[in-house]
Amino acid sequence: MFTSTAGLTLPSTVTGSWPRPRWFDTCMWGRPLDTCMMDIRFREKLQDALAVVISDQERAGLDVLTNGDYHLDEDMAGRSWHHYPLQRWAGLEGDHMQAADKRSEWLRYSPGTLLYEIYTGWRWPWVTDKIEHRPLDYAKLWRMAQAKSAKPVRFGTCCSQVMSLFLDIHTPKYKDMRQVIWDLAEAMNKELLALRDAGCKCIQIEEPCLHFMSNTFGSDHEKVRFLLEAFNREVQGLDDVEIWVHTCWGNPNMQRVREDTSYAKSMQMYMEECKGDIWTVEMRDRNLQDIELFDRFKDSKKKVCIGTVSHRSLQADRPEDVADILRKALKHIPAERLIASSDCGFGRQGCNREIAFFKATAIAQGCNIIRKELGLPTTYIPATNAQLQTDVV
Repeated sequence: MFTSTAGLTLPSTVTGSWPRPRWFDTCMWGRPLDTCMMDIRFREKLQDALAVVISDQERAGLDVLTNGDYHLDEDMAGRSWHHYPLQRWAGLEGDHMQAADKRSEWLRYSPGTLLYEIYTGWRWPWVTDKIEHRPLDYAKLWRMAQAKSAKPVRFGTCCSQVMSLFLDIHTPKYKDMRQVIWDLAEAMNKELLALRDAGCKCIQIEEPCLHFMSNTFGSDHEKVRFLLEAFNREVQGLDDVEIWVHTCWGNPNMQRVREDTSYAKSMQMYMEECKGDIWTVEMRDRNLQDIELFDRFKDSKKKVCIGTVSHRSLQADRPEDVADILRKALKHIPAERLIASSDCGFGRQGCNREIAFFKATAIAQGCNIIRKELGLPTTYIPATNAQLQTDVV
């Protein structure tokens, strides 16, 4: 079901996370939102930071906004993206280094590399009992952001199967990780239904592992088929919500975690078997690899959101660069089903706010260039209004 993108051609957005203002220096560190909001300093800083990120994205001219993931802690390489739910659900305890022999084969790197530093530096809870849902306050967090704009604010969250990559089982209640993933999926589904009931009609589920797993085992492997089933369980009952399924190839401290980055083996699953309305794919940093494969799905009802600026590069992309990518994508994806975004988020120990802003407004301006070429109405972009610039005499 299309809500935020209904009636829009070539809408522009960013993936989710946004660099924090330097003065937003408080974190939740596992505490309930209501507890944090009793601290007037946290309350004021979070509300003001949300106003800032919404304002930045509106000034950039984006059509669909995000809350910047500002509820996530500002920790090493963005660990809180996975950790926020794990800190709050029952059945998970502690903060432990993951044993090397239990670490996923995808997360093993050599000493002296940044990814080794990240994955040996992160700490995780152990699974010590049956995993059960406890409130994550997504509904309240979304309302605080949506109240600051008339444009749709999309709320994103890490999905269950990504979180499972970092967990070790220390209880006889679970025989294997599949049971853990399933309970994580059911817990997240309860939170997403509460978010929907609060009025949020645009939710992004981030990084199901189907594209990683397919490249390793093939799309018909039992592990891959199970993850597909678990993902669909996670979003069950959200038929009246616009579901975005975000996939990229890693973003801890702006790093790609795999070099084999083809979507070829997972494309059919994402386009035909995964529940959801919009599939977001990393394209800019991968030089549009696999874009031609969308020819097979020109009659699909799903929309495709492609990355048109890289979250890994500190070069502020030009609108012309974005427009060129969109022209190439339009050879394989119809305009009414194409969305422009960033490859992934700009936060999680990523780039600074100024670079993120000019990358974002390049997306919006690039969409306007193509809209003009197609004879379509353009979107107003405050950042391009010369009379509103800071340093105008």
